[in-house]
Amino acid sequence: MIDPALRTAALASKAWPYEEARKLLKRYPDGKADGAPVLFETGYGPSGLPHIGTFNEVLRTTMVRQAYAELSDTPTRLIAFSDDMDGLRKVPDNVPNREMLAEHLGKPLTQVPDPFGTHESFAHHNNARLREFLDRFGFDYEFASSTDYYASGRFDEALRQVLRHYQGILDVMLPTLRKERQATYSPVLPVSPTSGVVLQVPVEVVDAEAGLIAFEDTSVPGGERIVQSALGGLSKLQWKVDWAMRWVALGVDYEMAGKDLIDSVVQSSKIARVLGGRPPEGFNYEMFLDEKGEKISKSKGNGLSLEQWLTYGPEESLAFYAYREPKKAKQLHLGVIPRAIDEYWQFRGNYPNQPVEQQLGNPVHHIHGGPPPQETLPVTFGLLLNLVGVMGDATKEQVWGYLGNYVADASPEAYPALDRLIDHALAYTRDVAEKPVRRAPQGVEVAALQRLDAELAAMPADAGAETIQDAVYEIGKTGGFESLRDWFKALYETLLGTSQGPRMGSFIALYGIANSRRLIAEALAQG
Repeated sequence: MIDPALRTAALASKAWPYEEARKLLKRYPDGKADGAPVLFETGYGPSGLPHIGTFNEVLRTTMVRQAYAELSDTPTRLIAFSDDMDGLRKVPDNVPNREMLAEHLGKPLTQVPDPFGTHESFAHHNNARLREFLDRFGFDYEFASSTDYYASGRFDEALRQVLRHYQGILDVMLPTLRKERQATYSPVLPVSPTSGVVLQVPVEVVDAEAGLIAFEDTSVPGGERIVQSALGGLSKLQWKVDWAMRWVALGVDYEMAGKDLIDSVVQSSKIARVLGGRPPEGFNYEMFLDEKGEKISKSKGNGLSLEQWLTYGPEESLAFYAYREPKKAKQLHLGVIPRAIDEYWQFRGNYPNQPVEQQLGNPVHHIHGGPPPQETLPVTFGLLLNLVGVMGDATKEQVWGYLGNYVADASPEAYPALDRLIDHALAYTRDVAEKPVRRAPQGVEVAALQRLDAELAAMPADAGAETIQDAVYEIGKTGGFESLRDWFKALYETLLGTSQGPRMGSFIALYGIANSRRLIAEALAQG
């Protein structure tokens, strides 16, 4: 049962999942007929390996679904639909055996051999990868295969409806196409009985009720006029028509899409109405970009893989990054991971003390589908990275040893999330972070470092971070620097070998006064 206070707050919340969920409340003020579940859908084209953009759509849709469950007692379902009957249009850049794939261009993806040699087809391989990473996050979804739905006859009645309204669909689509494309466009794509290729040829409707169509099979030498059924997997639809047909056939109520598909949503919505259905609710999110600011592409493989992110950051950090500002284009590369981790934990730390209205706007509420686990993080991931970077080739046990300087009862048992973050920090430092290059101190920096060394020498070995920070701050104010920023920059560059870094009081307390004095001595020896 949903807490009435939470439901009241959710009805007014400006967090984007609630704004989306309220569209469904408006769509069905009294719930769906006969108590049927509200149907959410996400689509995936398995022409390439799934990337984080694919995961992102399922995650965001799940967040809207969770928000709707807090607003309404109406049951819901989520279908993850794979468009695996699409013809292979080009060979992806990031797969093996590309020459073999080139021999199967135009065939449905479920009829193209798996270049990895592990599954019965390329689509089956990519579908399995998709399901693996959705399952890893514990998503509640039902997987659906386009090939299965077409071949089983589940779409047959909807296909007849397409044939009945063939001209109406053409009236929607033809004005949107270039003149040359208009001459060959067909809403229905027959599968050649000879070559197995999904044909892009004009189609004549022979008998809509029987599902019969006629077309020229251009995949055979000289061409051949064919009359065959469009049902039972012997044809598929052009994708905008296919999208609309699926909405109507399945009764989809909510589906979001990338900003690059705004025009497609408009056209598919018109076609859904021609077919006698109602388009789903949804919104258009901005695309993830790679480090160069280019759109991520499955075939180019220029996006991060799920495995890459999860090597260097936990699942929650990825979900946090996907949640924030969905209508703003964001770069997605390894460099964004540390900040995403620390911001996630900052929001998570704020959650317990917030009123319910603020909790519902807190990203962690949507990431965890409610209150997050109660564990706290005693150090930031950024601080961990600085520690590991200075330590060099460190082991996990050695990192825990340093944490004992700073964190009471420091142990993997007391802080399991921190234990996992140490693994990520070691991997990130090893594979991604630039190796530290320390420069020699110059000018007033020399005297300031000598003074810091003397201050540290006078402190007990277990001096607290605040005591150390006060000393660092005082030296910066009175040491002849134009600004405190110049002093902190000097500390990062001479002691840590980075252009930016942590709160130095916290770092010195964590690394230890004796070790920090050794860093200062090494820096002064360069001068």
